[in-house]
This record gives sequence, C-alpha cells and structure tokens, in this order.
Amino acid sequence: MIAGRATTEGTKRFADRSGAAPGHFREAMGLSLSSLGLGTYLGEEDAATDAGYEASVAAGLATGINVFDTAINYRGQKSERAIGRALASAFAEGRAARDEVFVSTKGGYLPHDAEDSRPPRRYVQESFLASGLAPAAEIAQGSHCMAPSYLRDQIARSRANLGLATIDLYYLHNIETQLSAVDRAAFRERLRRAIEALEEASGKGEIAAWGLATWDGLRVPPEHPEHLSMADVCSLAREVAGDLHHFRAVQLPVNLAMAHGVAYRSQQVDEGRRPALEAARSLGLAAFGSASLLQGRLSGDLAEEVVECFPTLETSAQRALQFSRSSPGMTTALVGVSSPEHATEDFGLARIEPAPAERILGLFT
Repeated sequence: MIAGRATTEGTKRFADRSGAAPGHFREAMGLSLSSLGLGTYLGEEDAATDAGYEASVAAGLATGINVFDTAINYRGQKSERAIGRALASAFAEGRAARDEVFVSTKGGYLPHDAEDSRPPRRYVQESFLASGLAPAAEIAQGSHCMAPSYLRDQIARSRANLGLATIDLYYLHNIETQLSAVDRAAFRERLRRAIEALEEASGKGEIAAWGLATWDGLRVPPEHPEHLSMADVCSLAREVAGDLHHFRAVQLPVNLAMAHGVAYRSQQVDEGRRPALEAARSLGLAAFGSASLLQGRLSGDLAEEVVECFPTLETSAQRALQFSRSSPGMTTALVGVSSPEHATEDFGLARIEPAPAERILGLFT
C-alpha cells in the first residue's frame, strides 16, 4: 500500500501550483482543501463507470481538485478501487504526490463485493455475519453496524481497496440508522465503543481523522428521533480520547433544494441553536457537502432568482455548485461525476472565485 497522508506542506504545494482562483482552497484540518471535491456514489457496477471515475480523478487533479470522497458500499466496493487505481497512476506519473491529496471514505453499511462471485446476500452472510464481525444484535435495519470488530474489518478492507496505508478521513456512515433500533442510551454506548475503535485506528496510523457522514441526522431538529448533536459527539470524543481526539469533520447534504445546513437552526451549541454549517465552524469541524447537484436533478432549469444570483456562470450545474461551495462554513462541496466532460465543466469553477457569503444568505431573506 502507498504510504503517507495529506499534509500541511503537501496540500499547500498543490494549491500553490494549481492556478485556482482566490478562495478555492480553504484551510481545514490543518490542510489546504479544494472547495470542490469528487464524489463517487452513483453509477453501475461495471468497468465503464470505473473508467469514468478514474478519468474524473485525473481531470480533477489537473484543474485543482485535491479532495476525493467515497464509501466501501458505493458500487459494491468498486468506487474505492477506482479511486485507488487513479491515484496510484497519478502518483506514479508525477501528476500528484500522496501528501497533496485528501481521501475520505465511510463505513457502517454492510457492503457486498461486486467483484466476488457469490450473490450479495451470501457474501454479506459469510463475510460479516457468520464470522461474527458484525454481531447480529448490533445490526440496525438489517443493513447497518458500527460494532468495533466490524469497523476494524471495514477500515482494513477500505485501505486495501484504496491501496493507501492511511485514510485521511474515515466517516461513520449514517449512524442515525442505529436510532431506529435502540434508545438514546444504548446508541450513546454503541457510539462510544465505535469512537474507541476509531481512535485506536488513528493511533495506529490507519486513519488520520474521523467524522460523521449523515443524511438526515445533522439537519433535523433536536426533537427529531434521528437527530445527531455535533456538540454531544465532540463531548463524547473528549471523554474517550481527551482534547487530542481525532473527530475532525462532518458531511451532510447541502444544495439548493436541501439548504437546511445553511438556513435551518438544527444544532444546539453554547450560544444557542445554529444551522449545521455554522455549528461545525463554531466547533472547529470541517464541513463537507454531499449531493451538491442532488444526483443531477439540479442540472436542469433553476429558479429565476438563482440564475440572477450567479449571472456570470454558464450552466445550471455550475450555479448549483457555486451555491453549495460558497455556503458559509463549507469546506468542500462534493459532486459525483463519472465522465471527464462533466468533470471539466464542474471543476472549472476552480478558476472562478466563490460567491460572497451575503449573496448566498440573501437567497433566504
């Protein structure tokens, strides 16, 4: 596996030579991270989609993108492997160095393996259930587990899939799923044990940091049964590992149709309730936005006020991405592209300055 991780010096080196517009790179987690990143959720489990993602990684690196996001359950583990191959090629050819790029992945769902000959159900049964890695009593909705033994296994598999000795950011994936199976006290204990496993992995250099990647948990109010509190997770991380814990980031949907992270006060912090992005910034957490184009649905016609807000941009996709990456508190807006043509269009925003925060907030007043 390729040694190393994203570093302060490496990511700044990448930013300095990128030719990107001011504001495209943001300081977060002690690194210089691009305001746009590649997501790899969508697509068939086939070689053509693999090739598309690999070409999109290359296009991203060439246009000033150094954030690459995936998950072990995306496309039956093939998305992780495609990113791993593309980055290994880039490193070997001198188009980028390991310390210049930031790679995140996620664990929690029970994944199948598209390259294994066994049917998915049998693969999961034999790999995780029969082995005891995912204890039956700790599986929620028949699909989600965050038991320490399971997380250790998933981190090892993701490292192998990516071909990286160290994963820069490892997310617990949609842990609000567990709240459908247990009460808050049991959930907190499961989360504590998961954090212990993640801190152990950090200590071994298998991951550099960990975070929460969510769909609903950070956007819904405290009264909601799936609510997750960033402040409470920070507190629990300190209980487990002290002030030197490795909880560094959150991920949640942020787009024109799902703007809760910008405009809805869902998170309780010391000063009161704040929107998720603002709360993350207050707590010193990097914030990564998923579903920036809402799986392509924001690439069509947009409302007149949105077009007027970004008059110099040429396409709806660019306007939607400009909203997401310019939202106050955003570190990186992730966009799933598996063709170099779309990657060139979307990542072309790296040459354009983000919009002022007041313009984004003005859409809600």
